[in-house]
Amino acid sequence: MATAETGETGRTAETGVTGGTGGTAEAGEAAGAAPVKSAVRTVLLLEHFAARPGLHSLADIQNDLSLPKSSLYMLLRTLVNLGWVETDATGTRYGIGVRALLVGSSYIDGDEVVAAARPTLDRLSDDTTETIHLARMDGTSVVYLATRQSQHYLRPFTRVGRRLPVHSTALGKALLATHTDEEVRRLLPRRLEAVTQHTITDRERLVEELALVREQGYAVDREENTLGLRCFGVAVPYRTPARDAVSCSVPVARLTPGHEQVIKAALFEARDRLSVVTRRM
Repeated sequence: MATAETGETGRTAETGVTGGTGGTAEAGEAAGAAPVKSAVRTVLLLEHFAARPGLHSLADIQNDLSLPKSSLYMLLRTLVNLGWVETDATGTRYGIGVRALLVGSSYIDGDEVVAAARPTLDRLSDDTTETIHLARMDGTSVVYLATRQSQHYLRPFTRVGRRLPVHSTALGKALLATHTDEEVRRLLPRRLEAVTQHTITDRERLVEELALVREQGYAVDREENTLGLRCFGVAVPYRTPARDAVSCSVPVARLTPGHEQVIKAALFEARDRLSVVTRRM
């Protein structure tokens, strides 16, 4: 699930920021009896930056978050002084700071599932020669925890920490299939975002497809997230419902029936191995 077929070399990419707009600040404010307003605003601000790379003016940030200008400015200056937010040379535009990278890296480095999955991801990469992902469900998104790049010259470009819609990815559909239909209906709106012209945008149609995913044991993204790319995903069932999944992404131009069968078989083997090594987690 990627945006371009180009670029990086190397077997692993397991550091990065897992940020994005997963609604964690809003959820915390709704669930807690007495949320601390400054803490909620800080999380909202950092999630805002994580979802929008680059630098942004105070006016744009205020417009997006609807926070009082004076409070927002003081919060930004505090976070700049602490290294969580950076500014340009004029000091008038703001973006995510380097300390956020340290937190994202520590999450990946300290995660038991990511550590336990490394040998299996390496083997799956060797068996398929394609791009491999380990991802975790977070609200209505999936977040990449680990990646193995394709061994081919043309390959999907991906990064750890990337957040994608749960309904448009094989990873997400594999995870949604471990929930009941009613749970899926509560989680997702009736109309879903169209990432490409192939994305399933009707919730009930997606629910029907999830029944097939449960039956066959794997999910397929048919250019629903990236044109020219097909992905296959399986949930890792060490929890019920599952929260982690593994996928294999391959350009449609390189996908033959024989190669597809190799990918599916390798994913099933990887799922079984991960089920064993994550059994006590």
